[in-house]
Amino acid sequence: MGDERALLAMLSVPTLWTAFGVNFLSLGLIWAYILYSYPSFEAARFWTGSAFSVVAGASVGMLAIVTGSLTPLVAGGTAITFSGCLALMGIRRFYDEPTSWRTSFLITASTGLGLSFFVFAYDSATMRIVIYSLAQIVSLALSLRLLLTAQNGRINAGARLAAGTAVVMIAIFLFRALGRLLLGEEFSFLQFSAPQSIMVLLLMFLSMVWNFGFLLMAMDRLRNEVADLAMMDDLTGVGNRRQLLQRLSEECARSTRSNQPFALLVMDLDGFKAINDTHGHAAGDACLQHFTLMAQTRLRPGDLLARTGGDEFCVVLPACSLHEGALIARRIIDVCRDDAAGCIGHDIPIAVSVGVAQWTREVGALPDRLIAAADHALYVAKKEGRNRHAVYELSPSLVPEEAPLPRLAAQRQA
Repeated sequence: MGDERALLAMLSVPTLWTAFGVNFLSLGLIWAYILYSYPSFEAARFWTGSAFSVVAGASVGMLAIVTGSLTPLVAGGTAITFSGCLALMGIRRFYDEPTSWRTSFLITASTGLGLSFFVFAYDSATMRIVIYSLAQIVSLALSLRLLLTAQNGRINAGARLAAGTAVVMIAIFLFRALGRLLLGEEFSFLQFSAPQSIMVLLLMFLSMVWNFGFLLMAMDRLRNEVADLAMMDDLTGVGNRRQLLQRLSEECARSTRSNQPFALLVMDLDGFKAINDTHGHAAGDACLQHFTLMAQTRLRPGDLLARTGGDEFCVVLPACSLHEGALIARRIIDVCRDDAAGCIGHDIPIAVSVGVAQWTREVGALPDRLIAAADHALYVAKKEGRNRHAVYELSPSLVPEEAPLPRLAAQRQA
Protein backbone atom coordinates (compact mmCIF):
# COMPACT_ATOMS: atom_id res chain seq x y z
CA MET A 1 0.00 0.00 0.00
CA GLY A 2 2.85 2.35 0.85
CA ASP A 3 4.58 1.62 -2.44
CA GLU A 4 1.38 2.41 -4.36
CA ARG A 5 0.98 5.74 -2.58
CA ALA A 6 4.62 6.62 -3.27
CA LEU A 7 4.11 5.83 -6.95
CA LEU A 8 0.98 7.97 -7.07
CA ALA A 9 2.88 10.85 -5.44
CA MET A 10 5.63 10.52 -8.03
CA LEU A 11 3.04 10.67 -10.82
CA SER A 12 1.16 13.66 -9.42
CA VAL A 13 0.43 16.50 -11.85
CA PRO A 14 2.73 19.08 -10.15
CA THR A 15 5.61 16.58 -10.19
CA LEU A 16 5.09 15.80 -13.86
CA TRP A 17 4.80 19.47 -14.82
CA THR A 18 7.96 20.25 -12.85
CA ALA A 19 9.84 17.46 -14.61
CA PHE A 20 8.48 18.73 -17.92
CA GLY A 21 9.76 22.26 -17.23
CA VAL A 22 13.16 21.10 -15.96
CA ASN A 23 13.73 18.91 -19.02
CA PHE A 24 12.99 21.78 -21.38
CA LEU A 25 15.12 24.13 -19.31
CA SER A 26 18.02 21.73 -19.92
CA LEU A 27 17.20 21.67 -23.63
CA GLY A 28 17.04 25.45 -23.72
CA LEU A 29 20.48 25.72 -22.16
CA ILE A 30 21.87 23.23 -24.67
CA TRP A 31 20.40 25.19 -27.58
CA ALA A 32 21.66 28.44 -26.09
CA TYR A 33 25.18 27.01 -25.97
CA ILE A 34 24.91 25.82 -29.58
CA LEU A 35 23.69 29.29 -30.57
CA TYR A 36 26.59 30.90 -28.72
CA SER A 37 29.10 28.56 -30.36
CA TYR A 38 27.60 28.78 -33.87
CA PRO A 39 25.88 32.19 -34.14
CA SER A 40 25.35 31.78 -37.90
CA PHE A 41 23.19 28.67 -37.35
CA GLU A 42 19.88 30.54 -37.45
CA ALA A 43 17.63 27.56 -36.68
CA ALA A 44 19.17 27.36 -33.19
CA ARG A 45 17.75 30.80 -32.35
CA PHE A 46 14.20 29.59 -32.83
CA TRP A 47 14.76 26.23 -31.15
CA THR A 48 16.30 28.00 -28.15
CA GLY A 49 13.27 30.28 -27.92
CA SER A 50 10.95 27.30 -28.33
CA ALA A 51 12.49 25.42 -25.39
CA PHE A 52 12.36 28.44 -23.07
CA SER A 53 8.77 29.17 -24.15
CA VAL A 54 7.81 25.68 -22.97
CA VAL A 55 9.55 26.37 -19.64
CA ALA A 56 7.60 29.62 -19.28
CA GLY A 57 4.33 27.94 -20.26
CA ALA A 58 4.82 25.03 -17.85
CA SER A 59 5.78 27.38 -14.99
CA VAL A 60 2.78 29.65 -15.52
CA GLY A 61 0.41 26.74 -16.08
CA MET A 62 1.37 25.19 -12.74
CA LEU A 63 -0.02 28.29 -11.02
CA ALA A 64 -3.48 27.10 -12.01
CA ILE A 65 -2.99 24.13 -9.70
CA VAL A 66 -1.90 26.38 -6.83
CA THR A 67 -4.42 29.20 -7.27
CA GLY A 68 -7.37 27.22 -8.57
CA SER A 69 -7.80 29.84 -11.32
CA LEU A 70 -7.88 28.99 -15.00
CA THR A 71 -6.21 32.24 -16.04
CA PRO A 72 -2.67 30.85 -15.69
CA LEU A 73 -3.78 27.86 -17.76
CA VAL A 74 -4.73 30.19 -20.63
CA ALA A 75 -1.36 31.95 -20.46
CA GLY A 76 0.56 28.69 -20.16
CA GLY A 77 -1.29 27.01 -23.03
CA THR A 78 -0.72 30.05 -25.23
CA ALA A 79 3.00 30.08 -24.42
CA ILE A 80 3.37 26.39 -25.23
CA THR A 81 1.49 26.92 -28.50
CA PHE A 82 3.93 29.73 -29.33
CA SER A 83 6.82 27.36 -28.62
CA GLY A 84 5.48 24.98 -31.27
CA CYS A 85 5.36 27.86 -33.76
CA LEU A 86 8.96 28.79 -32.91
CA ALA A 87 10.01 25.18 -33.46
CA LEU A 88 8.31 25.27 -36.86
CA MET A 89 10.14 28.50 -37.74
CA GLY A 90 13.42 26.86 -36.75
CA ILE A 91 12.70 23.97 -39.10
CA ARG A 92 11.97 26.42 -41.91
CA ARG A 93 15.27 28.23 -41.34
CA PHE A 94 17.10 24.89 -41.24
CA TYR A 95 15.80 24.20 -44.75
CA ASP A 96 16.60 27.78 -45.83
CA GLU A 97 12.95 28.70 -46.27
CA PRO A 98 11.54 32.09 -45.20
CA THR A 99 9.92 32.30 -41.79
CA SER A 100 6.56 33.92 -41.15
CA TRP A 101 5.98 35.66 -37.84
CA ARG A 102 2.48 36.46 -39.07
CA THR A 103 1.55 32.78 -39.24
CA SER A 104 3.06 32.13 -35.80
CA PHE A 105 1.25 35.05 -34.20
CA LEU A 106 -1.99 34.05 -35.93
CA ILE A 107 -1.85 30.51 -34.53
CA THR A 108 -0.78 31.72 -31.09
CA ALA A 109 -3.33 34.54 -30.89
CA SER A 110 -6.16 32.29 -32.10
CA THR A 111 -5.29 29.76 -29.41
CA GLY A 112 -5.08 32.42 -26.69
CA LEU A 113 -8.39 34.01 -27.71
CA GLY A 114 -10.12 30.65 -27.99
CA LEU A 115 -8.93 29.51 -24.56
CA SER A 116 -9.88 32.87 -23.04
CA PHE A 117 -13.38 32.74 -24.54
CA PHE A 118 -14.07 29.27 -23.15
CA VAL A 119 -12.80 30.31 -19.73
CA PHE A 120 -14.26 33.79 -19.18
CA ALA A 121 -17.21 34.04 -21.59
CA TYR A 122 -18.41 30.45 -21.71
CA ASP A 123 -16.81 27.91 -19.41
CA SER A 124 -16.19 24.72 -21.42
CA ALA A 125 -13.37 22.35 -20.56
CA THR A 126 -14.18 20.33 -23.67
CA MET A 127 -13.64 23.25 -26.03
CA ARG A 128 -10.45 24.28 -24.22
CA ILE A 129 -9.02 20.81 -24.73
CA VAL A 130 -10.09 20.75 -28.39
CA ILE A 131 -8.63 24.21 -29.14
CA TYR A 132 -5.32 23.50 -27.43
CA SER A 133 -5.00 20.08 -29.09
CA LEU A 134 -5.77 21.49 -32.55
CA ALA A 135 -3.19 24.25 -32.09
CA GLN A 136 -0.51 21.67 -31.34
CA ILE A 137 -1.63 19.52 -34.27
CA VAL A 138 -1.41 22.45 -36.71
CA SER A 139 2.19 23.37 -35.87
CA LEU A 140 3.27 19.72 -35.86
CA ALA A 141 1.51 18.98 -39.16
CA LEU A 142 3.07 22.03 -40.87
CA SER A 143 6.52 20.76 -39.90
CA LEU A 144 6.06 17.34 -41.51
CA ARG A 145 6.43 18.49 -45.13
CA LEU A 146 9.81 20.05 -44.44
CA LEU A 147 11.07 17.27 -42.17
CA LEU A 148 10.36 14.72 -44.89
CA THR A 149 12.04 16.79 -47.63
CA ALA A 150 15.14 15.16 -49.11
CA GLN A 151 18.30 17.25 -49.31
CA ASN A 152 21.11 16.10 -51.59
CA GLY A 153 19.14 12.97 -52.33
CA ARG A 154 18.54 11.91 -48.74
CA ILE A 155 16.38 12.73 -45.73
CA ASN A 156 18.33 13.79 -42.66
CA ALA A 157 18.30 11.04 -39.99
CA GLY A 158 17.37 13.57 -37.29
CA ALA A 159 14.57 14.90 -39.49
CA ARG A 160 13.19 11.35 -39.88
CA LEU A 161 13.22 10.96 -36.11
CA ALA A 162 11.51 14.32 -35.58
CA ALA A 163 8.92 13.55 -38.28
CA GLY A 164 8.08 10.15 -36.81
CA THR A 165 7.76 11.68 -33.36
CA ALA A 166 5.54 14.45 -34.72
CA VAL A 167 3.19 11.87 -36.24
CA VAL A 168 2.83 10.08 -32.87
CA MET A 169 2.26 13.39 -31.04
CA ILE A 170 -0.41 14.39 -33.58
CA ALA A 171 -2.14 11.06 -32.97
CA ILE A 172 -2.08 11.61 -29.19
CA PHE A 173 -3.48 15.15 -29.40
CA LEU A 174 -6.13 13.97 -31.85
CA PHE A 175 -7.06 11.08 -29.54
CA ARG A 176 -7.25 13.50 -26.61
CA ALA A 177 -9.56 15.90 -28.47
CA LEU A 178 -11.81 13.17 -29.90
CA GLY A 179 -11.86 11.34 -26.58
CA ARG A 180 -13.17 14.45 -24.89
CA LEU A 181 -15.70 15.24 -27.63
CA LEU A 182 -17.04 11.75 -28.24
CA LEU A 183 -16.41 9.85 -25.02
CA GLY A 184 -16.42 12.62 -22.45
CA GLU A 185 -13.08 11.48 -21.05
CA GLU A 186 -11.41 14.01 -18.80
CA PHE A 187 -7.85 13.92 -20.12
CA SER A 188 -7.11 17.12 -18.24
CA PHE A 189 -3.60 18.23 -17.39
CA LEU A 190 -4.83 19.74 -14.12
CA GLN A 191 -6.49 16.77 -12.43
CA PHE A 192 -4.63 13.65 -11.42
CA SER A 193 -5.59 10.24 -12.78
CA ALA A 194 -3.68 7.36 -14.29
CA PRO A 195 -4.61 8.26 -17.93
CA GLN A 196 -3.62 11.89 -17.46
CA SER A 197 -0.29 10.95 -15.89
CA ILE A 198 0.51 8.47 -18.63
CA MET A 199 -0.39 11.04 -21.28
CA VAL A 200 1.78 13.75 -19.71
CA LEU A 201 4.67 11.31 -19.34
CA LEU A 202 4.31 10.19 -22.95
CA LEU A 203 4.11 13.75 -24.30
CA MET A 204 7.11 14.75 -22.19
CA PHE A 205 9.12 11.85 -23.57
CA LEU A 206 8.03 12.52 -27.16
CA SER A 207 8.79 16.24 -26.86
CA MET A 208 12.30 15.41 -25.74
CA VAL A 209 12.71 12.95 -28.62
CA TRP A 210 11.39 15.61 -31.04
CA ASN A 211 14.02 18.07 -29.84
CA PHE A 212 16.66 15.34 -29.94
CA GLY A 213 15.79 14.99 -33.62
CA PHE A 214 16.55 18.71 -34.01
CA LEU A 215 19.88 18.19 -32.27
CA LEU A 216 20.75 15.40 -34.71
CA MET A 217 19.77 17.69 -37.59
CA ALA A 218 22.04 20.41 -36.20
CA MET A 219 24.94 17.98 -35.71
CA ASP A 220 24.58 16.71 -39.28
CA ARG A 221 24.48 20.25 -40.70
CA LEU A 222 27.48 21.43 -38.68
CA ARG A 223 29.44 18.30 -39.56
CA ASN A 224 28.76 18.92 -43.25
CA GLU A 225 29.85 22.55 -42.89
CA VAL A 226 33.11 21.45 -41.30
CA ALA A 227 33.62 18.94 -44.13
CA ASP A 228 32.93 21.70 -46.67
CA LEU A 229 35.47 23.96 -44.99
CA ALA A 230 38.05 21.18 -45.23
CA MET A 231 37.44 21.19 -49.01
CA MET A 232 37.72 24.97 -49.40
CA ASP A 233 40.65 27.31 -49.96
CA ASP A 234 40.75 29.82 -47.12
CA LEU A 235 41.95 32.77 -49.21
CA THR A 236 39.80 32.58 -52.33
CA GLY A 237 36.78 30.58 -51.16
CA VAL A 238 37.03 28.14 -54.07
CA GLY A 239 37.89 24.45 -53.81
CA ASN A 240 41.27 23.28 -52.58
CA ARG A 241 43.51 20.44 -53.77
CA ARG A 242 41.63 17.88 -51.67
CA GLN A 243 38.33 18.77 -53.32
CA LEU A 244 39.95 18.79 -56.74
CA LEU A 245 41.35 15.27 -56.34
CA GLN A 246 38.04 14.00 -55.00
CA ARG A 247 36.10 15.52 -57.88
CA LEU A 248 38.61 14.27 -60.45
CA SER A 249 38.36 10.74 -59.06
CA GLU A 250 34.57 10.91 -59.33
CA GLU A 251 34.67 12.23 -62.89
CA CYS A 252 37.25 9.64 -63.97
CA ALA A 253 35.14 6.85 -62.52
CA ARG A 254 32.01 8.25 -64.20
CA SER A 255 33.76 8.60 -67.57
CA THR A 256 35.19 5.09 -67.28
CA ARG A 257 31.63 3.77 -66.96
CA SER A 258 29.98 5.99 -69.58
CA ASN A 259 32.93 6.74 -71.88
CA GLN A 260 31.81 10.38 -71.85
CA PRO A 261 34.81 12.73 -71.82
CA PHE A 262 35.48 15.65 -69.56
CA ALA A 263 38.21 18.27 -69.61
CA LEU A 264 40.67 19.71 -67.13
CA LEU A 265 42.25 23.16 -67.13
CA VAL A 266 45.47 23.85 -65.22
CA MET A 267 46.11 27.60 -64.84
CA ASP A 268 49.01 29.65 -63.56
CA LEU A 269 49.16 33.44 -63.14
CA ASP A 270 51.98 34.96 -65.19
CA GLY A 271 54.60 36.91 -63.27
CA PHE A 272 52.95 36.38 -59.91
CA LYS A 273 56.26 36.23 -58.04
CA ALA A 274 57.09 39.70 -59.36
CA ILE A 275 53.74 40.98 -58.07
CA ASN A 276 54.54 39.69 -54.59
CA ASP A 277 58.08 41.05 -54.67
CA THR A 278 57.06 44.48 -55.97
CA HIS A 279 53.70 45.12 -54.33
CA GLY A 280 53.76 42.80 -51.32
CA HIS A 281 51.92 39.64 -50.38
CA ALA A 282 48.70 41.46 -49.49
CA ALA A 283 48.50 42.76 -53.06
CA GLY A 284 49.29 39.26 -54.33
CA ASP A 285 46.45 37.83 -52.24
CA ALA A 286 44.10 40.47 -53.63
CA CYS A 287 45.13 39.49 -57.17
CA LEU A 288 44.36 35.83 -56.46
CA GLN A 289 40.93 36.73 -55.10
CA HIS A 290 40.21 38.99 -58.06
CA PHE A 291 41.28 36.33 -60.51
CA THR A 292 38.95 33.72 -59.00
CA LEU A 293 36.03 36.12 -59.32
CA MET A 294 36.85 36.80 -62.97
CA ALA A 295 37.38 33.13 -63.81
CA GLN A 296 34.10 32.08 -62.21
CA THR A 297 32.18 34.43 -64.51
CA ARG A 298 33.35 32.36 -67.49
CA LEU A 299 32.56 28.93 -66.06
CA ARG A 300 29.39 26.89 -66.38
CA PRO A 301 27.16 25.72 -63.53
CA GLY A 302 28.67 22.49 -62.24
CA ASP A 303 32.26 23.35 -63.18
CA LEU A 304 34.73 23.21 -60.28
CA LEU A 305 37.38 25.89 -59.79
CA ALA A 306 40.06 24.92 -57.28
CA ARG A 307 43.24 26.54 -56.06
CA THR A 308 45.95 23.91 -55.81
CA GLY A 309 48.63 26.10 -54.25
CA GLY A 310 50.29 29.49 -54.66
CA ASP A 311 49.07 31.00 -57.95
CA GLU A 312 48.06 27.66 -59.47
CA PHE A 313 44.43 26.80 -60.21
CA CYS A 314 42.55 23.94 -61.83
CA VAL A 315 39.11 23.74 -63.39
CA VAL A 316 37.19 20.49 -63.79
CA LEU A 317 34.79 20.69 -66.75
CA PRO A 318 32.30 17.78 -66.68
CA ALA A 319 30.84 16.54 -69.99
CA CYS A 320 33.25 18.74 -71.92
CA SER A 321 35.38 17.95 -74.97
CA LEU A 322 38.92 19.19 -75.56
CA HIS A 323 37.64 21.79 -78.02
CA GLU A 324 35.01 23.07 -75.59
CA GLY A 325 37.61 23.17 -72.83
CA ALA A 326 39.88 25.27 -75.07
CA LEU A 327 37.02 27.71 -75.68
CA ILE A 328 36.49 28.11 -71.93
CA ALA A 329 40.23 28.62 -71.46
CA ARG A 330 40.15 31.38 -74.09
CA ARG A 331 37.25 33.06 -72.31
CA ILE A 332 39.17 33.08 -69.02
CA ILE A 333 42.25 34.53 -70.75
CA ASP A 334 40.09 37.13 -72.50
CA VAL A 335 38.41 38.33 -69.33
CA CYS A 336 41.83 38.77 -67.73
CA ARG A 337 43.09 40.68 -70.80
CA ASP A 338 40.05 42.95 -70.81
CA ASP A 339 40.49 43.62 -67.10
CA ALA A 340 44.21 44.34 -67.57
CA ALA A 341 43.45 46.76 -70.41
CA GLY A 342 41.28 48.77 -68.02
CA CYS A 343 43.86 48.98 -65.23
CA ILE A 344 44.87 52.52 -64.23
CA GLY A 345 47.02 54.00 -61.51
CA HIS A 346 48.01 51.43 -58.93
CA ASP A 347 45.84 48.66 -60.41
CA ILE A 348 47.75 45.46 -61.02
CA PRO A 349 47.10 43.73 -64.38
CA ILE A 350 46.61 39.97 -64.25
CA ALA A 351 47.65 37.56 -67.01
CA VAL A 352 47.17 33.81 -67.02
CA SER A 353 48.46 30.79 -68.93
CA VAL A 354 46.26 27.70 -69.27
CA GLY A 355 46.90 24.06 -70.09
CA VAL A 356 43.96 22.01 -71.39
CA ALA A 357 43.63 18.22 -71.38
CA GLN A 358 40.75 15.81 -71.95
CA TRP A 359 39.99 12.49 -70.30
CA THR A 360 40.44 9.43 -72.51
CA ARG A 361 40.22 5.69 -72.00
CA GLU A 362 44.00 5.65 -71.46
CA VAL A 363 43.56 7.82 -68.34
CA GLY A 364 40.97 5.46 -66.91
CA ALA A 365 40.30 6.00 -63.22
CA LEU A 366 43.72 7.60 -62.56
CA PRO A 367 43.36 11.39 -62.35
CA ASP A 368 47.13 11.88 -61.92
CA ARG A 369 47.68 11.15 -65.63
CA LEU A 370 45.16 13.81 -66.63
CA ILE A 371 46.72 16.37 -64.27
CA ALA A 372 50.16 15.60 -65.67
CA ALA A 373 48.88 16.04 -69.23
CA ALA A 374 47.32 19.43 -68.45
CA ASP A 375 50.51 20.43 -66.60
CA HIS A 376 52.52 19.51 -69.69
CA ALA A 377 50.25 21.70 -71.82
CA LEU A 378 50.67 24.56 -69.33
CA TYR A 379 54.45 24.21 -69.61
CA VAL A 380 54.21 24.63 -73.38
CA ALA A 381 51.96 27.70 -73.01
CA LYS A 382 54.54 29.27 -70.67
CA LYS A 383 57.40 28.33 -72.97
CA GLU A 384 55.68 29.88 -76.00
CA GLY A 385 55.38 33.30 -74.36
CA ARG A 386 52.67 33.06 -71.66
CA ASN A 387 49.24 34.77 -71.63
CA ARG A 388 47.86 31.97 -73.82
CA HIS A 389 46.57 28.42 -73.65
CA ALA A 390 47.82 25.08 -74.94
CA VAL A 391 45.96 21.82 -75.51
CA TYR A 392 47.16 18.27 -75.02
CA GLU A 393 45.71 15.05 -76.41
CA LEU A 394 46.83 11.87 -74.70
CA SER A 395 48.51 9.35 -76.96
CA PRO A 396 47.53 5.71 -76.43
CA SER A 397 49.85 3.79 -74.13
CA LEU A 398 51.91 6.87 -73.28
CA VAL A 399 52.09 8.45 -69.87
CA PRO A 400 52.10 12.26 -70.02
CA GLU A 401 55.76 12.60 -69.03
CA GLU A 402 56.77 10.40 -71.99
CA ALA A 403 54.51 12.09 -74.53
CA PRO A 404 56.33 14.03 -77.25
CA LEU A 405 55.98 17.81 -77.34
CA PRO A 406 54.58 17.85 -80.91
CA ARG A 407 51.35 16.46 -79.47
CA LEU A 408 50.78 19.87 -77.80
CA ALA A 409 49.78 23.06 -79.49
CA ALA A 410 50.11 26.48 -77.91
CA GLN A 411 47.53 29.01 -79.03
CA ARG A 412 47.35 32.77 -78.68
CA GLN A 413 44.53 34.98 -79.73
CA ALA A 414 45.21 38.09 -81.79
